Amino acid sequence: MSRPGPTVEVATATTLTARQAGTVARLVDTAGEVLREAGYDGLTVRNVAAAAGVAPATAYTYFASKDHLVAEVFWRRLVGVPAVEPADGSPAERAAAALFPIATLLVDDPTVAAAVTTAMLGSDPEVKRVRDRIGAVTRDRLVAALGPDGDDGAVMVLGLTFSGAMLQAGMGHLAYDDLPGVVADATRRVLGTAP
Repeated sequence: MSRPGPTVEVATATTLTARQAGTVARLVDTAGEVLREAGYDGLTVRNVAAAAGVAPATAYTYFASKDHLVAEVFWRRLVGVPAVEPADGSPAERAAAALFPIATLLVDDPTVAAAVTTAMLGSDPEVKRVRDRIGAVTRDRLVAALGPDGDDGAVMVLGLTFSGAMLQAGMGHLAYDDLPGVVADATRRVLGTAP
């Protein structure tokens, strides 16, 4: 009797077998490639499924919509970046260091970045679940960076500021390359260490 393989969790909290996780990973990786080649408007769940060698019905089993699939692309990148261990320095420096890896995730991939911005604003319930998990990871990293003396209000304001900066970059009003500096300045201002 064969035993089931290990399970893997996706952003939408679905528990998958190793085989299913492989299919999902193939779809997400292929979605990133299709986004780079065709952009957000050129991506469909069906064309990603075809490029990944997966039946469309199978793809829709895992991804309710195009926006859900694109949001999962960002989620996978985010969880692939290790959290920064809190180091010495001011709270603002530690918070900026925690946000830096997230802020730079899409710097080298502007087409995917623009698609992620569009997708993350979608009303699909599955996208909301991914968005909530991304927010939780961001918050957890800020809380860890600020340590036991961290202020919940400051964490909330930094989270709002960070997501607003990401949105501004996604809309083209701020260059992704400028995000780390903007985030560092915002953390200094929120935490009271601005020059």
